[in-house]
Amino acid sequence: MLAIRLPLKSSPYEFSQANLKMMMTAYSILDLVRVAQGRTPKDALDEARNLANVAERHGYTRYWMAEHHNMVGIASAATALAIAHVAAGTSHIRVGAGGIMLPNHAPLIIAEQFGTLAHLYPDRIDLGLGRAPGTDGHTMRAMRRDPMASDSFPQDVVELKHYFSDAVGPVQAVPATGTQVPLWLLGSSTFGARLAAELGLPYAFASHFAPDQLMRALEIYRIHFKPSDQLSEPYIMVAANVITADTDTAAKRLATTQQQSFANLIRGRRGLSQPPIDDINHYWSPAERMQAERMLACSVYGAPDTVKDWLSAFQQQTGAHEIIMVTDIYDPVARAESVIATASVMQSLAA
Repeated sequence: MLAIRLPLKSSPYEFSQANLKMMMTAYSILDLVRVAQGRTPKDALDEARNLANVAERHGYTRYWMAEHHNMVGIASAATALAIAHVAAGTSHIRVGAGGIMLPNHAPLIIAEQFGTLAHLYPDRIDLGLGRAPGTDGHTMRAMRRDPMASDSFPQDVVELKHYFSDAVGPVQAVPATGTQVPLWLLGSSTFGARLAAELGLPYAFASHFAPDQLMRALEIYRIHFKPSDQLSEPYIMVAANVITADTDTAAKRLATTQQQSFANLIRGRRGLSQPPIDDINHYWSPAERMQAERMLACSVYGAPDTVKDWLSAFQQQTGAHEIIMVTDIYDPVARAESVIATASVMQSLAA
């Protein structure tokens, strides 16, 4: 039995199993670098580095971290530094931002940061870009950002892409010039899908917390995609919350850490990651449960066969080339075990 029912309707883009085996082999990790109760931000960053090493050994394609601010439970606010820490502890897995919230920054500064990373870790750095601020209004003011900065997001993406190219102009983002750091557009609505299609960039949909427009956004991206110097055909990544354990019951208990976090988010509280509990229904109200389960609809918590069935259906309905997984588990050992077990599931699907 699936932990949460897959909330997708039939689509003209459903793919046959034969086509999926040819097109869908990549699986990756999105890490919020959660700070857990009883541990420190350094612990969280070291745990991310260790988990990336595990992921590298088990066939994961990339390890991404996200920019969030003014959240005591997330240690990746200085995202470029977190990426450097993880990349230094691994040898070949791609490491990147999923993503940088570009309205928070001048494109020149992001180009300088990620150009530096590209020189330190050649052919391993990804730069995913989001349009949301990733924080609240008070923090935006503290960052000295204009609340309307997101209006220039398309122009800022083009400017940023220029800095990574071979073109030389009056302003150069040293040492970014010529590094060709691959850009991704991230989104949870049709806006990002249209822009990614127009610019010919790969598109990653944030279905791990905002699944409502998933299928419509993917359809728009495919229909309107224009080839670019970076990408000749559409490339789609979809996100899901995945926990694999020995049994469905064990996986669902581990998942209560993430469910508590979402309940707290709904309540307006941003705290540390909490240990799992036996009964989540004693923690959240029926209204909170309804809202959280809608946000977490693209999730599976279960034994390997449960996870395999769900991921197979998710692949078939979305036709995605890659699934990036959030595995929010309090205990780092249990988290590593889940990541290893999920890798075995993905490998069995490909085989």
